[in-house]
Amino acid sequence: MNLNKVFENNEAWIKEKLDNDKNYFEDLGKGQNPELLFIGCSDSRVTAEELMGLGPGDVFVHRNIANMVISIDLNAMSVVDYAVDFLKVNHVVVCGHYGCGGVKAAMQSADLGILNPWLRNIRDVYRIHKNELNNIDDEEKKYDRLVQLNVKEQCVNLIKTAAVQKAIRSRGLQVHGWVFDVHTGKLIDLKIDFVKYLQDIMEIYHLD
Repeated sequence: MNLNKVFENNEAWIKEKLDNDKNYFEDLGKGQNPELLFIGCSDSRVTAEELMGLGPGDVFVHRNIANMVISIDLNAMSVVDYAVDFLKVNHVVVCGHYGCGGVKAAMQSADLGILNPWLRNIRDVYRIHKNELNNIDDEEKKYDRLVQLNVKEQCVNLIKTAAVQKAIRSRGLQVHGWVFDVHTGKLIDLKIDFVKYLQDIMEIYHLD
C-alpha cells in the first residue's frame, strides 16, 4: 500500500464533501450526537458506518477482537459509560460477523500466547453452550453458531453494567445483537430479548 495514496484520497474526500455542502466540516466540528453505540470486531472487512449506510457523527464505535464486552476491559467499559451516560445513545449494538478469526481461534486448543486470556472469554461462551454446540456435526455451522452465541453473551455482559441497566430503566435504552455476513453483506438481527435477559439476571446482577 502506498500511503501517499491515502492522503490523496483524503483530499478527494474533502472536496467531495465541500462540493455537496460547504459547511460540512464546520458543522462536523460543532460536536456529536449519535443515537447508536456500535461494538464490533476489529476485522478489516467489517466497516461499521459503511455497512449500515451511515456517516461521520451518526454512530459511536468501539472495536476489538471478536466484539467482546469484558467487565475488566477499561477501554470497552469507558466507551460504554461515555456513550450511555454522556452521549445518551438510544441503542447499543453488539455486532459479530461470520468468518471471525477470534472466534475460530478460540475453537482451537493451541497456545496462542498473549491472546490466551482474551480468547478464554470466548471459550467460556463455548463452555456455557457446549451441549448445543457439541450436537452440531458440521464444523462451519458450529463456527457460525458460536459467532451468534458470542454476540448473545456479550449483550448479556452489557446489561450487567450499571450504566446500561440505569438507562434501560430511566429512558428505554435498547440493546441489540447483530451478525454481519461477510459472504453476502447482509446484517442479521438476532432479535436478542434483552428485557428477558435482564429479568433473568436481576437477582444476581441488579445495580441501583
